[in-house]
Amino acid sequence: MAKNLFIAAIDKNSGKTTTSICLMHLARKKYQRVGFFKPFGGQSLTFRKTVVDKDVSLMSQVFKLTTNPATMSPVVLSPDTTHKVVDGKISPADLQEKIVSAYTELEKECDFIIVEGSGHPGVGSVLQLSNARIASILKTPVLLVTGGGLGVVVDRLAMIMALFEKESVDVRAILVNRLIAEKRERSLDYLRRAMINESFKIIGGFDYQPILANPTLRRISTLLDLPVRGNRRELQKIIYKVLVGAASTQRVTELLQEPSLILVTSSRDELLVTLAHLYRMPQYRPLIVGLVISGATPISPITQLILDKSRIPYLREESRTSAEMYQIIGRDVSKIIAEDTEKLDLIRSLADTSFDFNAIDSLFS
Repeated sequence: MAKNLFIAAIDKNSGKTTTSICLMHLARKKYQRVGFFKPFGGQSLTFRKTVVDKDVSLMSQVFKLTTNPATMSPVVLSPDTTHKVVDGKISPADLQEKIVSAYTELEKECDFIIVEGSGHPGVGSVLQLSNARIASILKTPVLLVTGGGLGVVVDRLAMIMALFEKESVDVRAILVNRLIAEKRERSLDYLRRAMINESFKIIGGFDYQPILANPTLRRISTLLDLPVRGNRRELQKIIYKVLVGAASTQRVTELLQEPSLILVTSSRDELLVTLAHLYRMPQYRPLIVGLVISGATPISPITQLILDKSRIPYLREESRTSAEMYQIIGRDVSKIIAEDTEKLDLIRSLADTSFDFNAIDSLFS
């Protein structure tokens, strides 16, 4: 049998996938055959001509996994799956059997398997496929991921642990991510003392890295459903700041202190021309990830010529305002994709410096 662990999380967007990438990176240094398993997921795409959960596509591409994608992603939800289960058209027992069968197949080719849950521990309960139920039927111990904090973490755990206890699941460790570096040891100490009577261990994960939550230019293109024009070789560049070019041209240039996406209206010829010229200067180019140009007013021919010649990356939107797009971008939580090479390199680096894989491996043996 392959060694395994189930990565669940206190809530969605807690860092499950980032943790999976970290552990996969480290496990492959110790084990020859490491597998990834996403029992069920609701965010699907077509990968190798198979509809799978997006995280299976990500892990397969990043780590060049050769396992059949359908084996790694046995149950993928469609918009009407939950209704069909309630209507009796789909049997939860059949879904569970499909998961167990796929996992048994994966075990044959692996020494170590990382199982990643979906959303928070209760997700999938309507299908009788909560994270806790799946961990129970697969007999996998759980690593529960959370963000930093004290009261909010303890309070959430009080509710979540009841679900795992109901399913007789062995939660062996709480991995605390997004710790403030200067408060790391203090935060972990308080959590350990607050939960001193619990059977699970408290493990420190990676420190808070805003860069991991920041979108790339590719993500903005997908989010706004707009093509990137100009230099498309920098789609993976990370945006640290989103600026609305409403101030004077001089002021906007003064605000360029870190890699930025600038939202600007099509009538701001002076600002557009200035940014295009700055993009061609070595000292400013790293600070300009790209532009989002809004407004129904056509860009003037000379300004358009200068933009095209500079090759500055930009997206053109005629129907939505800069303020509307700023709100859309602000509400988005950026997810990692295989093309985010800069983020993936950072995650591997964090894994090497922040995670004690041998300690985790020993705990889950």
